[in-house]
Amino acid sequence: MKKRLTNTVLVLAVLATATASARTLAEIKKSGTIIIATEGAFKPFNYFEGKKLTGFEVDLGEAVAKELGVKVRWVTQPFDSLLIGLNQGRYDFVIASHGITPERAKAVNFTNPHYCTGGAIVAQKGGAQKAADLAGKSVAVQVGSTYAENVRKLSGLKDVKTYPKDSDAQQALMAGRVDAWVSDKFVGLEAAQAAGGRMQVGDLLFQEKIAMAVQKENSTLLKGLNDALAAVQKNGTYGKLSTQYFKQNVACK
Repeated sequence: MKKRLTNTVLVLAVLATATASARTLAEIKKSGTIIIATEGAFKPFNYFEGKKLTGFEVDLGEAVAKELGVKVRWVTQPFDSLLIGLNQGRYDFVIASHGITPERAKAVNFTNPHYCTGGAIVAQKGGAQKAADLAGKSVAVQVGSTYAENVRKLSGLKDVKTYPKDSDAQQALMAGRVDAWVSDKFVGLEAAQAAGGRMQVGDLLFQEKIAMAVQKENSTLLKGLNDALAAVQKNGTYGKLSTQYFKQNVACK
């Protein structure tokens, strides 16, 4: 069986990837279209309803592009290849719930956070709620994620099972193949609600800030995205989207 990339190995792979020249903000505006990448399998942030790509981050990406005065062409890629594709110049930026970590920041530049969250323990009703409850348990996480990285820091686990998609990890929990699943707290809450009381969301294992990623040295696009994000937060667009998807403001305080 092939070994899946850990977060550390993934960052090294990104750093080792030949970097294609990034388009500047001026070049993007001249073309009239910005290319944004996401995963498309992380509800409610980015996911497909039939063939339609939607979610909080998709709508936010569209709002940011509107502030920049350009149209959007979306690209979807597996989560653990998104930053590699970014440095290959396949798209202009990534918005896919990447937690800001020192390791990732060696490979890409992050914008100001577009939401704050944490990694939560999700289990079937009556299951684990606290970190101590995971001792001797099998835990599902998405490969290449900060959830996988932080779960591996816990002692006494039976094992950590990684899956290509976060939704695959969720299905493993629902099927009883693992005892718990660690994911974004808002993803967990959405899944628990959809499960009609069969799942519960427990404590946060860690907190994190989530941001968009751009290529290193692409300072003009980084500034443009930060300015556009500030604008949609100020004009009320961000608040409306946050309330629509989460019934609360998920901006970092």
